[in-house]
Amino acid sequence: MALDTDFDSLVPALPCDRRKFMVTALGAGFALAVQPVAAQTVVSTDSSGLTAGEIKIAAAGGDMPAYRAQPANGGNWPVVLVVQEIFGVHDYIKDVCRRLAKLGYLAIAPELYARQGDPRQYASVPELLTNIVAKVPDAQAMADLDACVSWAKANGGNVARLGITGFCWGGRITWLYTAHNPRVKAAVAWYGKLVGQSSELTPKHPLDIAGKLHAPVLGLYGGADQGIPLDTVKQMRHALAVGVNPSSKASIIHVYDNAPHAFHADYRPSYRKDEAEDGWLRLQSWLKQHGV
Repeated sequence: MALDTDFDSLVPALPCDRRKFMVTALGAGFALAVQPVAAQTVVSTDSSGLTAGEIKIAAAGGDMPAYRAQPANGGNWPVVLVVQEIFGVHDYIKDVCRRLAKLGYLAIAPELYARQGDPRQYASVPELLTNIVAKVPDAQAMADLDACVSWAKANGGNVARLGITGFCWGGRITWLYTAHNPRVKAAVAWYGKLVGQSSELTPKHPLDIAGKLHAPVLGLYGGADQGIPLDTVKQMRHALAVGVNPSSKASIIHVYDNAPHAFHADYRPSYRKDEAEDGWLRLQSWLKQHGV
């Protein structure tokens, strides 16, 4: 498929996309299910020199809330989609968008649970997983991210230089989206699960699409992550290497031996400064190397 194809016109409205949005605005602060939250986040990025704040993105079923950050002046910015953790688009994800905007990107973080409910209302991770996260179809997430690309194209973004990054739940989505959208030039997946059981809502997992990537992916993982066994990382590395797809073969998974899950999340006890800073530098280099 040629990269100048009108990709938006090729994406059908799926039945799971037509439900109305239950959440129409983003909240402030951190999700209730995140406990404990550090008294002061390690990284706090102001909006000076930026245009930053909530936007509405036209998607199937209505207007989807999202957070956008970009340089205050100019245009034709490269675009980076930022995909949330399981906790939705809260202050940490917004700050990641501002960090990217300070580097010259148009960064967009859509609330991908907005049809299923408000992740802020649940006080525990099990409740959040059961009541919202487990009900989000992958097809819905792909279509909503496509809608963000269309918004960016119409609002000063250069979608010929499109990247994506995501954390935890969003790390898995990052792998999947890179196999979905041929416009993606580079992707960085932070500790997203690589294997899982197929279901109607989640028919494929990163290992299943390892040989079908449209762009190289940099995977950043923790060797002490209790939820992502290193043998699954080994499986993914093998699957990326054995095929003929050049983007898959160019993908890299870097493991920080002693890092736990969510080592980049500077508002949580899992944060590891050295690994987080190194990963952020690797992200910047990866995006530049691959034309974003």
